[in-house]
Amino acid sequence: MPSPSIVWFRDDLRLADHPALRAAVDRGEPVIGLYVLDEESEGIRPLGGAARWWLHHSLASLAERLAERGSRLILRRGPAARVVRDVADDTGAGAVFWNRRYGGPEREIDAQLKAGLRDGGVEVASFAASVLFEPWTIQTGSGKHFSVYSPFWRACLAQPAPRAPLPQPREVTGPSRYPASDDLDDWGLLPTAPDWAQGLRDTWEPGEPAARRRLREFLDEDLGHYGDARDRPAAGATSMLSPRLRWGELSPHTVWHAAVEATGASQFLSEIGWREFAWHTLYHFPDLATKNLRREFDAFPWPRLKPSALEAWQKGRTGYAMVDAGMRELWETGYMHNRVRMITASFVIKNLLIDWRRGEEWFWDCLVDADGASNPFNWQWVAGSGADAAPYFRVFNPELQADKFDKNREYVGRWAPEYRDADGQPPLPIVDLKATRQNALDAYEKVKQASRES
Repeated sequence: MPSPSIVWFRDDLRLADHPALRAAVDRGEPVIGLYVLDEESEGIRPLGGAARWWLHHSLASLAERLAERGSRLILRRGPAARVVRDVADDTGAGAVFWNRRYGGPEREIDAQLKAGLRDGGVEVASFAASVLFEPWTIQTGSGKHFSVYSPFWRACLAQPAPRAPLPQPREVTGPSRYPASDDLDDWGLLPTAPDWAQGLRDTWEPGEPAARRRLREFLDEDLGHYGDARDRPAAGATSMLSPRLRWGELSPHTVWHAAVEATGASQFLSEIGWREFAWHTLYHFPDLATKNLRREFDAFPWPRLKPSALEAWQKGRTGYAMVDAGMRELWETGYMHNRVRMITASFVIKNLLIDWRRGEEWFWDCLVDADGASNPFNWQWVAGSGADAAPYFRVFNPELQADKFDKNREYVGRWAPEYRDADGQPPLPIVDLKATRQNALDAYEKVKQASRES
């Protein structure tokens, strides 16, 4: 009797460089692909709206590619530990393979499931596939996690080179009988009324084939001027690969080996390193999305939330062109240029004095690339409460930032044209930049005072 191998897909929706899939194929038994939509397990954060849209289309692409090679993608919904065991029992699976996750609740689920399956006589193996260097392998001389990026990345680069990516299997033989599967459309991942996703459809094509095309386009056309142009949001010089990495349509190993020999790749690869730093930090600090990494920031005197100010920021109606352009790009496309992410985050935290967690939650809901590590990690970086954080006194002035990085107002003209058009009527500024900057500095002084007194 065949004993199928189950490949549990998670944030690795690809066939190429997929160690768990390769192990299943090499085992020589029929292969069943499984994806579990888990919104019930303790500690698992429900996906935001834009992420759900991306997931729907990326799963559809993965299912199509598996079918082309001879197998199917089974869709199930529920607590992952229970669902995977149920599918293993139903199919008589002899092995279950997956690629590792690094968030705290996810690790607990995986460890519990691995132990339970092994107790039942099922072979289980997990693999490194979503980071270049596993979090426990990069340490300071005293055996601790790095808290500053530059020495962290130097330590990574001192390691043996990341492994070469694995080729995608030409054939994935399925079983004679498949377990029951949900219908993807029944999951309700796509918006209905109102349908706010037209901008996402116009901007993105989720799935591994499109991801690989974009990687090649970036290396061929954009990498050469990445270092000079990456901070100018209208230049179109960034890779746009962040959602591809977030959903695992590309592995970091694939990106690394495709880019490492190219001229001018070091700055781009340092951004891959920043992503590594975020995931390593999450591994060592699982509460990254809810608690200050630097606990002295617990003393920050956030004022009572003013809902109208938060809403003006969310809708891009603050009266500051660069902020409003960025927030409208985010809503329309599920994406925002990295420089503008810093500007908009600084504005809501330091000019509006709104808790960074409010901003992180909005980005979580609106970004197609929001993940459990990079999103909170970067928000804490701007707030000053995170690893290698921006100095508390660094308050991005959105007007000066626009003068420096969008001199001709091309970016602003695209997303907030009323600021550039002669007859435009932009909203009035909701705060005074100079006064609110001083308010932020005064608040940060209280953090410093509390730290001295502790």
